[in-house]
Amino acid sequence: MSAPAFDVIVCGSLHLDIMVYAPSLPKPDETAVGTRWAMKCGGKGGNQAVMAKRAGARVAMIGKVGSDDFGARLRAHLAESSVDSRAVLVDDTVGSGMSAAIVRDDGEYGAVIVSGSNLRIKPAEAVKHWRNLGGAKVLVLQNEIPEPANLGIARAAGADGALVIMNAAPARLLPPALRERIDILVVNRVEAEMLSGEIVRDDAGARAALAKLGAGAGSVIVTLGGDGLFVKTREGQVSKIASKRVKVISSHGAGDCFVGALAATLSQGASLIHAAEFANAEAARHVSGRVDSAG
Repeated sequence: MSAPAFDVIVCGSLHLDIMVYAPSLPKPDETAVGTRWAMKCGGKGGNQAVMAKRAGARVAMIGKVGSDDFGARLRAHLAESSVDSRAVLVDDTVGSGMSAAIVRDDGEYGAVIVSGSNLRIKPAEAVKHWRNLGGAKVLVLQNEIPEPANLGIARAAGADGALVIMNAAPARLLPPALRERIDILVVNRVEAEMLSGEIVRDDAGARAALAKLGAGAGSVIVTLGGDGLFVKTREGQVSKIASKRVKVISSHGAGDCFVGALAATLSQGASLIHAAEFANAEAARHVSGRVDSAG
């Protein structure tokens, strides 16, 4: 194929997030009292697309929303963020994806998602949109859309020479057919444990998880929040990048900020280590409230 039309294409989820702020998460049978609430346009795919755009990349989004107010808000948010959304289709048969998140005073949070229209993305559609958009230098995927759609577009992108980043969140087993199409696997501590079987409580655990997740081709990044992150390159080099010390306002969306910034920087020809360092700094700015939240 000719030179790609975009730096980054994200194929993934779009959710309208209902954010509730409270001192603590409720216990079973407890009605907790919150302090405020807000709506934010999110979904891992949408967040990563917006963050990649803010990091300077030319970005397009492939996804689905419902024919409801949530869907209209999600599409408008992409347009306002200068993300090409012509491949975000409207499904009249099911509602848009949404999530409800409770954010504690210390910035930590818990969330529940309802996938809705995100589960209606079909492999043939995803591949058609990739080709109609003109491809990209980097494709970004997550686990909030059906696995066959991820596999189909990963194959198409790989055939075109694109770099494929998989943010394996929420964690689920990666079949060999998909794993071999991934150039860079990005997981957090919990996802690393679920996929590797290693307990990731310290640097030794992170290195053990890296070794298992990086067996075979591809690079791996394990993010550890305030404990920094580890990077294992395709060549086997392992590096630890320290976290940036900031006051955490909210960690919601931090991982998506990291992935979006990583993809944008890699599309500009940066090395994996340099891109990870930049993404780490951007995620720190995000949790400190010094950049506008993408949800």
